[in-house]
Amino acid sequence: MTPEQLREQVAFACRIIASEGYTDLTLGHVSARNPGERTVWIKRKGPALGEVTPADVIALDIDDAAALRRSEYHLESVMHTEIYRARPEVGCVIHGHPLYGTALGASDAELLMLTHDAVLFADGLGAYDDGPALITEPQHGRMVAEALGMRRAALLRNHGVVIAGNDVPWAVLTAVTLERAIRFQTIVGTLGGPRPISHEAARDLLPQKYQEGFMVEYWSAWVRSLQERGAGGDAA
Repeated sequence: MTPEQLREQVAFACRIIASEGYTDLTLGHVSARNPGERTVWIKRKGPALGEVTPADVIALDIDDAAALRRSEYHLESVMHTEIYRARPEVGCVIHGHPLYGTALGASDAELLMLTHDAVLFADGLGAYDDGPALITEPQHGRMVAEALGMRRAALLRNHGVVIAGNDVPWAVLTAVTLERAIRFQTIVGTLGGPRPISHEAARDLLPQKYQEGFMVEYWSAWVRSLQERGAGGDAA
């Protein structure tokens, strides 16, 4: 994808996850790259997720350590650079503080296979458990990447979540689906004892439920929804 296309996708991704429970003041960030490239396009510090336009998405060289100290970048941009270093196939990283995902990470509960949403995480969630401090140093960014491993998502204990996807639509789907799965689990807990799907059944269902061919229609639906509400900004 061209830099312009990546910037547009990141801007739209920010607005989509804002509409799906990731809003927290001006915090949270999304980045994208063509897999394997050293330049990523990341939301700048300042605007809220729901305000982001392509003009708010700026370049970051993952090999430029000094860039992480510049005021235009979020303090925790190092999470993105270290995940990209560790996972050449990753094309998008999301960090945020969604209510239900953050709550799960502040408990001793595990994500249960209760719905098709949870099935996306049949291989489990990573967990970064080195304290709630901001992730601002490369060594801590590396620890987040290690906690994530080859998974789609990790909980940052008492802090938030981090998501990795092969591209922007997959990362957005992962972020939205994780929050839905945890929210549903919370509802189930008020009704009675949970009845989870077996992990074997979840792994069998995963490739049927989450197919590459579905992503275009999902992404298009999100875009239309934002445009209908006048929240699409300049991202197309």
